[in-house]
Amino acid sequence: MQVRVGPGRGAVVVAVALAAVLGGCAKSADGDGKNASSASPAAKGEGAKGTGTASGGSIGAAGSACELPVRFDIAKHWKAKAIDAEVVLSKGSKGSDGDLGGSLADAFLRQGPVTAACEIDAKPAGHIGFLRVWTGKPGKADAASVLREFVAAEDDVSKERYHSFRTGSGLTGVEVEYLYTSKLLDETKTETALAVGTPDGPVVLHLGGMDTEEHEAMRPAYELAKRTLEST
Repeated sequence: MQVRVGPGRGAVVVAVALAAVLGGCAKSADGDGKNASSASPAAKGEGAKGTGTASGGSIGAAGSACELPVRFDIAKHWKAKAIDAEVVLSKGSKGSDGDLGGSLADAFLRQGPVTAACEIDAKPAGHIGFLRVWTGKPGKADAASVLREFVAAEDDVSKERYHSFRTGSGLTGVEVEYLYTSKLLDETKTETALAVGTPDGPVVLHLGGMDTEEHEAMRPAYELAKRTLEST
């Protein structure tokens, strides 16, 4: 997700401070999955066949790095951090730049109808990008509507391609691939996201990346998460 603010040192300082807050309130699991649950049977089977990326354990269940309405496997060496959005938003609203701090926090942590809940960093695995998990409140909105609102909130997107999918556990959802154009960098890249509905509210998984090449390199980790996705 891109944060769009006007130029100025104040904005930069608040952004840096917000990043520090995000790191400070996060509970991490090391890349080898020492603090994560064991890999799901589906992931173990794929690994044995050599058709998928190796699992580093699962997140989502109680006691895992990120407690979520869903559970899924993360790729080996990727590092998961839970985000307490309420804490971050509260601290951001008290920033020295007044409303700017709250606006930046809101831009980092909210996109459309969902709020950031977990960030899974690919850097320990040698890539530049994240698989982010966003959650929403229970309601009548279906997965397709939630995903469309999520993508629309990103701005500067094009060539969206939506389709339905079903996980190995029978969980159904909607997935989208699209292009995002950064006006700042004058560059267009591929991004992918999916949404599922749960009794505790919608969940969105989003895979970005520094550029399309990094996105494609990280795609097996995203596919692992999608394939093993199930309700907690």
